[in-house]
Amino acid sequence: MSNKSKTLITGATGMVGSHLIDYLLKHTENEIFALIRWRSPLDNLREALGSNESKRISFLYADIRDAHALDSQFSKHQFDYVHHLAAQSFPKVSFDSPGETLDTNVTGTANVLQSLRKYSPEAVIHVCSSSEVFGRVPKNFVPIKEETPFHPASPYAISKAGTDLLGRYYAEAYGMNTQITRMFTHTGPRRGDVFAESTFAKQIAMAEIGLKDRTILVGNLDSMRTIADVRDAVRAYYLLLTHNPIKGATYNIGGDQSLTVGEILEFLISKSTCVGLRVEVDPNRMRPIDADLQIPDTSKFRSHTGWKPMIKFEQTLLDLLNYWRYELRHGRVVMNR
Repeated sequence: MSNKSKTLITGATGMVGSHLIDYLLKHTENEIFALIRWRSPLDNLREALGSNESKRISFLYADIRDAHALDSQFSKHQFDYVHHLAAQSFPKVSFDSPGETLDTNVTGTANVLQSLRKYSPEAVIHVCSSSEVFGRVPKNFVPIKEETPFHPASPYAISKAGTDLLGRYYAEAYGMNTQITRMFTHTGPRRGDVFAESTFAKQIAMAEIGLKDRTILVGNLDSMRTIADVRDAVRAYYLLLTHNPIKGATYNIGGDQSLTVGEILEFLISKSTCVGLRVEVDPNRMRPIDADLQIPDTSKFRSHTGWKPMIKFEQTLLDLLNYWRYELRHGRVVMNR
């Protein structure tokens, strides 16, 4: 990215958005525009806002479902780079709230792209889809390639299929420079506690200091996931927009280590200081159907950009556990979930 480029990040207060801001502050001189809702918690931005570079961050307030609000904000700027990360991102809740999920992820994405088309038509745009679009993949389609047919297994996955297709549509119909990513499981510090590996880590950290009993509640432990570190993910996203971007290109991105959810849990338990942890299946944590074989072929993206993951999964999971230990010991109030 050139010096003083303007980068817009939607969903800037999430795990990925906040780590992306950290990365851009460290590695670029960009002006950063963080699109958030007025009520968005800023906890994940503590490091960025406490840095000497925080003056480079400007907040824009809008909900992506509000096209008028987006126009009002985007009309004031011409962005060079855009990372559209904002989403209802929890697959489990999408079964109970399909309308909100579809509205946020499909209509919201259309609103963002339409507003950018009007006010920043030359921007290089990252549209964040998801590996969940592939859903229930037969074994003969593994590892999953970009051309693997979609078989979404949740309203969230269906909404992300819409997001994915919108990204390609705006490239083909209007010549916008959109890049679509299908990132496989990525985690680390700041991961929301509704996601499996993060709720495991949080429950373990709570048990260690006596905030809950020693029972770790779990869902489906048999699903296979390929793990990447969120800090590797944002480095990939930076390269996506800066290394010869191709209009309408779609990429699988993911780590090197494939594990069952149960194996992730076993590793986290092995790092606990708490003796006698027990595992109990909670029916409320089970999805009606699950995307249970998420192993990607990421050769297209790696060949195009030279990116490869640098952080081992053991470090990622230990950092996640230590994140929750720190948060709980410094008074963060959490739900027992």
